[in-house]
Amino acid sequence: MIFPLSIVSLLGLVSLVLLATPYPFLAPGAVLGVVGIAVLYRKPAWGLLGIAALIPLEGFFKDNALSGTKLIGASLALILMLQLAMHQIPSERLRSNIWRFLVGFMALYLLSTLTTDNMAMSMGHLRELSVGLILFVLTLLIGREMNLDMFARLVTLSVTLTCALAMFSSKYQDQGRAAGLLEDPNAFAMLIAFAVPLALLLVIRGPNWLHRVFWLGCFILLLGGMTKTESRSGLVVLFLSLMIGVWHYRAHLRRIRPRHLGFAMLGIAIVIPLAIAAMPPGYVARIQSLSILSSGAKAQDESLGRRASYIVVGSGMIRENPLLGTGPGTFPLHYATTGYAKAFSANRKIGDLYRRAHNTYLEIFSELGVPAGLLFVGMLALGLYNLTRARQAWMQRRNWQQADLLTHLGMSYLSLTLFLMFLSAPNQKYVWIMLAMTSVLRLKAEESPTLEAKA
Repeated sequence: MIFPLSIVSLLGLVSLVLLATPYPFLAPGAVLGVVGIAVLYRKPAWGLLGIAALIPLEGFFKDNALSGTKLIGASLALILMLQLAMHQIPSERLRSNIWRFLVGFMALYLLSTLTTDNMAMSMGHLRELSVGLILFVLTLLIGREMNLDMFARLVTLSVTLTCALAMFSSKYQDQGRAAGLLEDPNAFAMLIAFAVPLALLLVIRGPNWLHRVFWLGCFILLLGGMTKTESRSGLVVLFLSLMIGVWHYRAHLRRIRPRHLGFAMLGIAIVIPLAIAAMPPGYVARIQSLSILSSGAKAQDESLGRRASYIVVGSGMIRENPLLGTGPGTFPLHYATTGYAKAFSANRKIGDLYRRAHNTYLEIFSELGVPAGLLFVGMLALGLYNLTRARQAWMQRRNWQQADLLTHLGMSYLSLTLFLMFLSAPNQKYVWIMLAMTSVLRLKAEESPTLEAKA
């Protein structure tokens, strides 16, 4: 503990020095820094929970070089490096079956960077991806101590808050579509799809009716936020996720008696029309366009037309550079040179011409090559397999509470992986945190002794 105490002493000295400078108002910040480092040193899992809670709120700090997540992440990384060096954290915690795919993926990533068509764009892409890689390692080290119930509460409250802001303030909307604190409504819909299964878990696990009503209100706000985003992909992903939840709880359907069916039908007859009436007209029109794709909706719907053009351009890039691709982050460079960029650009601005693929998998395959794309897909699929094995292990031990938790976490993780088909977000922080957690949860479940099984 000598070295950490020296750090505290150093920060204390800095706060005293600041009092003698023209900026004495910064001195309390140094004191708070001392307290924060002390807390993170004793409870590093709290830092990871803080990062998870702040991810939906990062838009508040978009104009600042140093955000809350960056500050906590950097402090947490330094503290864990120190604890590893002092053997206070066993290095065995870094063990994960995800590495077999991740190491190969990063090797091909670096090779693709060396042969890139634009080094500046590739280095920017690498800088963004490195944040996710750091979170992956941090989660492996301290994921075992993280309170997953608290994780569900913090994520649900954070995303619900942004939903409330987006629904009731045009400041947090993009041309009438809710974007929260993000610039893309679809990216906001991804956060909502991730949080909905966690909110449902809190409704089910509520210790009393008051707690359940509160979390049910959050769940309703999340659904309202999803409709306000007018994201078709979000609706599809959310529906698939909820169907998985229904399948998991199918055993509880046996409790339904014939006398309950009348109330259920009455509830459906009331809820469905109200939901349709509450949906924005533009959202209803966007949903209807999905059902008439075969009759030329791509030509009628500019958004669908753009997405089709991304596939055409990406497929051509894969054919021309199947092994190492064109370099990380270079899809916008190739798309801007095509006629599609001009056709779908309303004002010919640079941001409208240089578009990303809006499909993480397509982007990875076209920018990094087919081998790297297969490793990336295999890595995410292995994470889903880890959650499945962890759930099976808890069910074999008849620990239904842990099995329910794994089901809802699996629904959230699946929502992220499905959403990557509609959004370019290889550096999405929740993706890398959850990817590491799949390995941690599987190891914890398989190492748990059978004697702990609950009858």
